Amino acid sequence: MALVVLLSGGHLLIEDSPGVGKTMLARTLARAIDCSVKRIQFTADLLPSDITGVSIFRPDTRSFEFKPGGVFANIVIGDEINRASPKTQSALLEAMEEQRVSVDGATHLLPRPFMVVATQNPVEMQGTYPLPEAQRDRFTACIAMGYPTRAAEQAMLDHHVAEDPIDRIVAVTNGDEVQAAAGIIRQIFVHASLKQYIVEVLDRTRTDARVRLGASPRAGLQWARATKALAAMSGRGYVIPEDIASLAVPVLSHRLILNTGGSTRTATSEVVADILARVPLPRRG
Repeated sequence: MALVVLLSGGHLLIEDSPGVGKTMLARTLARAIDCSVKRIQFTADLLPSDITGVSIFRPDTRSFEFKPGGVFANIVIGDEINRASPKTQSALLEAMEEQRVSVDGATHLLPRPFMVVATQNPVEMQGTYPLPEAQRDRFTACIAMGYPTRAAEQAMLDHHVAEDPIDRIVAVTNGDEVQAAAGIIRQIFVHASLKQYIVEVLDRTRTDARVRLGASPRAGLQWARATKALAAMSGRGYVIPEDIASLAVPVLSHRLILNTGGSTRTATSEVVADILARVPLPRRG
């Protein structure tokens, strides 16, 4: 899923309990690509200027000089993003949507490719803030790591105690190749019936009695782009119905707000899955 989001030009949100490998996944993806990487540790005292940058007055030249913030990188790792205040979280909105930053009336373009990989703890954890709706909507997908199997956890104790496995990872591609691949993926074919299916599911999320806030038009665009990436990774030049269905929960669940107030990822995932069960998949022609 991380690769699907990367190749579709989106952003990834990883939500789970502490210590299950959220940051490890983000660091691994960044290390596998030879490009610029910056990590921002989100805390309660983090300022928006720490993310976007700030203009500093230089007495020697009697002019202002822009000092880029942590968002100026190809891959930005936002660790524990929901431990910062909503005001600080909102500093990412323009960067994630338009790949640029506006500071003191000046616009600064971000490098491409550009991807935010953010981790967050469940909102029930102490010291967390819920992500603003506009912030969540800019993440293409939200995934959970889950706990490892007993065999995997024992293997982790055997191999990861003496050394950091990140040190063994070498880059297998670079930013230019990723950007080129993303351009090719945009040409993947999506049949009109599949687009109608996406629109139908989106509309169901907006009219379902259990849902207070449904999926946005942006969700549909990101969903379609992600299906193209998944099709390309499967060796196809076209999207099939199963591509769309398999991505529905990770792409839509984190965007919904339920009327019951229990808008946890588990609850919204169940609603998305139920809506999918009620909308028949298009038949392959």
